[in-house]
Amino acid sequence: MKKVSLYISLALVILSCGSNEQGELVGVRSSSSWHSERPLGMTLIPGGSFTMGKQSEDVAGSLNSPARTVTVRPFFMDETEITNSEYKEFVQWVRDSIVRTQLALYSELMSPDGNAAPGLEDFQFLNIDESNMTPYQKYMMNTYGSLGDINSPTQGKMLNWESEIIWNVNEFPSEEYAEVMVDSIFTPMEDSFEGKRMVDVNKLKFKYYWLDQEAAARNKGSRRDFIKEETIKVYPDTTVWVRDFNYSYNDPMHQDYFYHQAYNDYPVVGVSWIQAKAFCKWRTKKKNDFLSSKRNPTQVPQFRLATEAEWEYAARGGLENGTYPWGNPYTTSDRGCFLANFKPSRGNYAVDGALYTVEAKSFPPNDYGLYNMAGNVSEWTNTAYSEASYYIGSTMNPNVEIDKNHRKVIRGGSWKDVAYFLEVSTRDYEYADSARSYIGFRTAQDFLGTEIDGN
Repeated sequence: MKKVSLYISLALVILSCGSNEQGELVGVRSSSSWHSERPLGMTLIPGGSFTMGKQSEDVAGSLNSPARTVTVRPFFMDETEITNSEYKEFVQWVRDSIVRTQLALYSELMSPDGNAAPGLEDFQFLNIDESNMTPYQKYMMNTYGSLGDINSPTQGKMLNWESEIIWNVNEFPSEEYAEVMVDSIFTPMEDSFEGKRMVDVNKLKFKYYWLDQEAAARNKGSRRDFIKEETIKVYPDTTVWVRDFNYSYNDPMHQDYFYHQAYNDYPVVGVSWIQAKAFCKWRTKKKNDFLSSKRNPTQVPQFRLATEAEWEYAARGGLENGTYPWGNPYTTSDRGCFLANFKPSRGNYAVDGALYTVEAKSFPPNDYGLYNMAGNVSEWTNTAYSEASYYIGSTMNPNVEIDKNHRKVIRGGSWKDVAYFLEVSTRDYEYADSARSYIGFRTAQDFLGTEIDGN
């Protein structure tokens, strides 16, 4: 009995020593401290209050954007417009994922005995063998017939991204491989040019899902009622260089601007608001897919388009009454050098140093480290355009989102615009499904928390 009492006493001592809470409410503690990580190529906009809208004697502009004080929270924003090189990564990921999916599915279809079809050995699904599955994967496959994503055509099976895709038709390893490539990604034979089979850009579609949180917050129902599906063609419309300008020789821009590496660091154009939103979803997926492979997976806040208020606040660079991102009401420096890429003179587009766009890091950045917040290309924002939005919008993180309103606010002016459109308070719009040779975009991301010291 004494031994039992001794064991109980020892157990109580051990339990009491294992915790220093002493029965007090201390809250749930994380195993590691949290700090917001600055994404590559982005800068932290500190947030704060500012006077948004026209503050000059611009009567017409004041009716559309009357001055008022608003407040925005801290957020990250791209230092530059999204470049051709960055958008190409998105396009090529979509292209490669389509090809790898089709090669894997065809290999599975043609290999009932487990032996891969000729030329497709390197593109089979990973973890297709149950012996290599995790317990979770086994349960999902046995219960739902999926490895976790019932909406995916691959049923959540993992693609093999290690094997290199062969694009040269003369080097295809087998007839089976050729069949998949021709049917899944190449243009039809009748559309071949100079005997060359090319990638059919109309087949480059990105499917994603998003949760309509606004509707979910205001209406009752199942979660599935508010999950929306989008399938978007991702290739930019390169014909905008010809269609936007009649009787103008812009064929070289049409042929080479997005394709040729000489323009890699130039802002992408020909991208609609819808495509810009899809790019944001893909960028979020790209980062989260990487984080999910780590030991303690986390999720990043979604990349998105900045709201109109965020964009104007960032463009001002902390200068309350500045006309332009650089502050003063002049478009040239004290040495007569132009401070942005725009149309400074009638018919003379190149007097500022460029006929069309310039590289994304051309001209000095504003005080927040943001390049080309005036000129070069106009930029999509997340906000729907309404003449009354300044009157109906909140003064706290103002943003007007109206699904049925397909007019979206663009800001900053472009290489073809006069100086008025470069002013930080000037607003314009374009339709969400439209693509232009003078409209691009940059992305933003929420900053978690309010403490910005040390970032």
